[in-house]
Amino acid sequence: MRVHIVGNVYRPDALTAVLETAIWLRSRGVEVSVDSETGRSIDLPIVSNDEFANADLAVAFGGDGTLIRAAHLCAITGTPILGVYFGRFGFVTQCTGDNVRPCIEACLNGEGTVESRVMLQAILTRSGQDIAEIHALNEVVLQRDVTARMMTFQVAVDGHNLTSYPADGVLVSTPTGSTGYNLSAGGPIMDPRVEALVLTAVAPHTLSARTMILRTDSVIQLTVGSRGDAVLSADGQTRLHILSGDEVCVTKSPRVTNLVTVNKDDFLIKLGQRLFWSQGMMGESF
Repeated sequence: MRVHIVGNVYRPDALTAVLETAIWLRSRGVEVSVDSETGRSIDLPIVSNDEFANADLAVAFGGDGTLIRAAHLCAITGTPILGVYFGRFGFVTQCTGDNVRPCIEACLNGEGTVESRVMLQAILTRSGQDIAEIHALNEVVLQRDVTARMMTFQVAVDGHNLTSYPADGVLVSTPTGSTGYNLSAGGPIMDPRVEALVLTAVAPHTLSARTMILRTDSVIQLTVGSRGDAVLSADGQTRLHILSGDEVCVTKSPRVTNLVTVNKDDFLIKLGQRLFWSQGMMGESF
């Protein structure tokens, strides 16, 4: 058995949990390695990014950002990922440090339940040539650069010119990413098991802008309709500079992120906990 681990290097408690879990796994005869970023902060064998997915299980100790890092490393092969919560929101993580061992044990015994989550693919086209391809678990965002003024973003779906947003940007989110940037931009919260894509304008300067929920086989074409510096990003990790005339085509990715689940109602439980919906006006539980 082989387990590969990523950890939040800015959380000492997460790194401690990584080391303790690695020692426990080794005592059970499991081969354990960490990604290069985690390996710079903790004394464990390092596996390269290209080889990280070659494991029976990946474990992410941190918040959703750490799990997204693991997802980008594992998506090509679909290696199952168990998220261990050491963060702020942690909508995608599945267990806490207190119960990580029984969760891992269940996974290694073939008893874990795995959910396949939709991912996005964005292809950047310049002068008729595809020059870049990026994939995302949460969202793909086309937005103005921090020094640019408000810009106009044109949106076409399945070849139909849909709308033009005067805005800071426009994003396409998966249901998994609906509680991320999409939520901050005023988009809807979606059950992550739903098969759909979400199109949301970021800080639109128009009253007609409305979030749209689209089929997963939709082809979404994004372009910048005004001059200015723009950036294309995937999950806040990959960033590409956009030139005038560039086109971005966003579709469902052929890649998936397979997440180990512990409780089938986990998402609904987290909504109450993370967004404080389970507390009354005076802080008392319903």
